[in-house]
Amino acid sequence: MLERLELEAFLTLAEELHFGRTAERLHVTTGRISQTIKKLERHIGAPLFDRTNRSVGLTPIGHRLQEDLRPAYEQIQAGLTRAIDSARPAPSGLRIGYVGAIAGQVVYQAHHLFRSREPGCRVQMREVQLIEAVARLRNGEVDILVVHLPIAGPDLITGPVIICESRMLAISTDHPLARRTSVTMEDLVDVPLGRVAGVGPGDWPSDRWPDRTPQGRAIPKGPEVETFLEAQQLIGAGTCGAIVGAHVTRFNTRPDITYVPFSDAPQIDWAPVWLKSNNTPANRAFARTALEVAQRVYVAATH
Repeated sequence: MLERLELEAFLTLAEELHFGRTAERLHVTTGRISQTIKKLERHIGAPLFDRTNRSVGLTPIGHRLQEDLRPAYEQIQAGLTRAIDSARPAPSGLRIGYVGAIAGQVVYQAHHLFRSREPGCRVQMREVQLIEAVARLRNGEVDILVVHLPIAGPDLITGPVIICESRMLAISTDHPLARRTSVTMEDLVDVPLGRVAGVGPGDWPSDRWPDRTPQGRAIPKGPEVETFLEAQQLIGAGTCGAIVGAHVTRFNTRPDITYVPFSDAPQIDWAPVWLKSNNTPANRAFARTALEVAQRVYVAATH
């Protein structure tokens, strides 16, 4: 029978392939990890890792053991989390913030299902603008923020991805690119990109308003905006363009704006996010509910 440290040390080292990082994650010394792995290898009767001065890699037996143990370990962890959550008092309230129409639709649909499961929990929902979203989360105005990823911050927990959607260029209908069936990231050299005022790469993903194309060419900077409605006015007037998610073709159509899909850009992911200091059962339960709702209703509609 494996001891807990043996199991966690093996699975963590199999993921990190680095003794130092494994020790940091498990809050023990590197020597303790090395001793534990050696003990496990003696128990197995074969090496689980190939070690050199420069690298660590799994042996074939190690690969097989990882494949066998990982699902069981994750199931045990999930079971413990559910048991702990069930033992705690029901939450009295939950405040949900969301950015954009697609996130709002998921939140309101999930709210009804969540309330049926947690009737004693009062849920408040509010739309927040991108310029203020993370600040509202960090200052405690909302418990969960449903928003597009990624968000940087060691103080944040990102829940399950609930929506994946294609990336599109919002451009004036009079712009030459509006006549294209698709665009590439290199086409952005001809498009000043609008950006959210006061939000920098450290606060939000720079891939929504990149400075350069994948080939290193400069992308013109467009005006700063505070709301999507403001951005639409500028886009329609031909002042700038914007990188947006495909849901805008359902929620934000206008005769003066054309949405052209990118052929070479990654999708945009959406997820619930909350503070590590506020990692409550209610937050995790709502995140699971949002995923359930989104998988059933919205995934097919966002591609």
